[in-house]
Amino acid sequence: MKSKQTYAILLALLAAVFYSVSIPVSKVLLGFAGPTMLAAFLYLGAGAGIGSLFLLRRKPGDRTERLSKSDLPYTIGMIVLDIMAPILLMNGVERTTAANVSLLNNFEIAATALIAFLVFQEKISKRMWAALFLIILSSAALSFEGASSLKFSAGSLMVLGAAACWGLENNCTRMISAKSTYEIVILKGIFSGTGSLIIALAVGETLPSPLIIVAALALGFISYGLSIFAYIRAQNIIGAAKTSAFYAAAPFIGALFSLAFLHEGLSKMFVIGLIIMTAGSALAVTDTLKYRHCHMHSHTVYHLHNGTLQKEIITHEHEHPHIGPGIAHRHIHTGI
Repeated sequence: MKSKQTYAILLALLAAVFYSVSIPVSKVLLGFAGPTMLAAFLYLGAGAGIGSLFLLRRKPGDRTERLSKSDLPYTIGMIVLDIMAPILLMNGVERTTAANVSLLNNFEIAATALIAFLVFQEKISKRMWAALFLIILSSAALSFEGASSLKFSAGSLMVLGAAACWGLENNCTRMISAKSTYEIVILKGIFSGTGSLIIALAVGETLPSPLIIVAALALGFISYGLSIFAYIRAQNIIGAAKTSAFYAAAPFIGALFSLAFLHEGLSKMFVIGLIIMTAGSALAVTDTLKYRHCHMHSHTVYHLHNGTLQKEIITHEHEHPHIGPGIAHRHIHTGI
């Protein structure tokens, strides 16, 4: 049992590492491709890669619940936001340091929670409010260009816009999370990637060389596709709360990769932002691990006994982890 949990923790950390390499590598690829074009191939790589895994793993008689007509509004919202977010992110990566972008990605936690609070009237604990305040404060520090200019970096604001889009997208995806994870990820990748590709061509961006296209597809498959896949595997063993806690290391790993491989300098504001973001993320993680609720479910089962239809009520409970008391629901039902 312990070895299985250790395996799950390694998978969660692997998911974080897979995603964290996307920012510094994207920074390099942006020298050879437009930001919208790169966003398109990253998502297409994720969709095609996960689609291939689904075909390899599909079992005969699979009864996974598929998306239905009632899920259409949330599915469309998810796809549209997944078109906007990576385009904003890649434009942000092009205009600021990769280390800054990696840390600013944590603003997604704040955006997701605040949208859940404002739109879905979900409660937020005092600990999470403190975490949100620190994350927003750190995001402001990382975006500030200096007292002399009294303005914020355009690149950082684009990254924050991307995080806000993903925060809203998380809430849309939450509404359909009980359905097939494979179907959701494939739809995200193929349709969002195709939408971004159409926009890229419409604004005059040209197709990069075949080598860059292959590199972008591979990066999308690893950083988005395999990251999600490893995350789900870990979640099935140790639960959503613990998995998301370990995955929270992704922005910091990304910043470390950026500083190590791109040799980006450390500004005073970056160090301040790093300290504040670390504190905010730590509060969010502890809040995630603290609120783990058990829900009781009753099912009514009808069966024939000696030719008579009889009713039996079966009750069971299961652990239902949240980010905060009811926030964000970052669990994904695999249904694979």
